[in-house]
Order: sequence, then C-alpha cells, then structure tokens
Amino acid sequence: MQRWQAERLRRHFADLLGCSDTRAAAKFFLRDLYGDHDVSARDQGVARVMPLMQRLLPEAFLQTAADGIELAVLSHALDLRLTQAWIDLGAAPLDVTRYAAAYRLAGCPRLRRRQIDLIGIIGESLGQAVHRPALGRLLRASRLPARVAGLGELQQFLERGFAAFAQIRDVAAFLRRIDQQERELSRRLFSAHEEPFDIR
Repeated sequence: MQRWQAERLRRHFADLLGCSDTRAAAKFFLRDLYGDHDVSARDQGVARVMPLMQRLLPEAFLQTAADGIELAVLSHALDLRLTQAWIDLGAAPLDVTRYAAAYRLAGCPRLRRRQIDLIGIIGESLGQAVHRPALGRLLRASRLPARVAGLGELQQFLERGFAAFAQIRDVAAFLRRIDQQERELSRRLFSAHEEPFDIR
C-alpha cells in the first residue's frame, strides 16, 4: 500500500521533483513524511526523548520536530486503516478503482484534513527557519550531542528539511501546490469521482 501511494505521489509531483529549486523539498516530503520506509527509529519513544529534545535541539525546531513525528504517526495509522479496508474488500491487486474504494471504506476525513494541515505547518516552519541563518548553525552544533543522546535520526530529519527548504525560491507557492492538489484529491476520493487522480 505504501509503495503504491509513494509511486502515486512521485507521479503527481513530478513537476516539483523535476524543478531544481523544489526537487530537494519534494524529496524530503516524499521520503521523510509520506515515505514507504521505516521511520520507527526516528519516532519511537516520543515521551521518553521529549526532555532530551528540549535540552539538545534549538527551540525553534522543537515544534517542527513534534509536528513531523505527529504527521509520520498519523500517516502510518491511516495507512494501516487503509490497508485493512483493502483486505476487507478482498485484497485484489491495487489499481485506482480498488484504492478509491478502500479509501472511502477507511474513512476518517477529519484526520485526512489534519494530515494535509501538518504538511503545510511543517513546511511553513522550515521556510521561516531558513531565513534565520543562526538557526542553521545551532542545528548543526547540536548534531553530535543529539546523536550521542539517541536523537540522531530526528536531528537528520530536521537538517534535511532545513537544507531542502533553503533551496526553494517561493515556499508559499510550493506548499500551496501540495495543499490544493492533496485536498482536491481527497475530496474526489471521498465523493467517488470517476477519475479521482486526473488532476490538472
């Protein structure tokens, strides 16, 4: 299911992946937030590591880290629910029709909206951070202590996001592009549109 979704996202955001200034940020979202890989090393034991995060990471990045973890956990939970719906429908090979049926059966429109909201929130935070070079220096300075404390994956997540958004000429346009498409796609899926992915 995650591989099917990741491939769908690569197709729908091919323009962002193909543009030099948005390529890194698009890859960041596809890999770190919507990816089809295991992020448990980054996200497990949040309650345990929160005191360490507060002590070691720059304050401006704490909420971004928390939002990133929330998005990853929410996306994983929705993927599990979607996969169960697909199994309940017979687990036939995935195509657009079967995916759309599973999406509607899985439901949770409010959580789907929250998922999209979090993408914008994280993107806006990173977009604001890159205009403050001192934050980048603070983030790099926390690299070693974060790794020693077991927060290396989370630290790398923030560094990748910071570096990716530093390359974008128009962060607002980038985020608007993602937001509008994903909201329209979700609306079409829930309303049983005949061609839900045919968004131009």
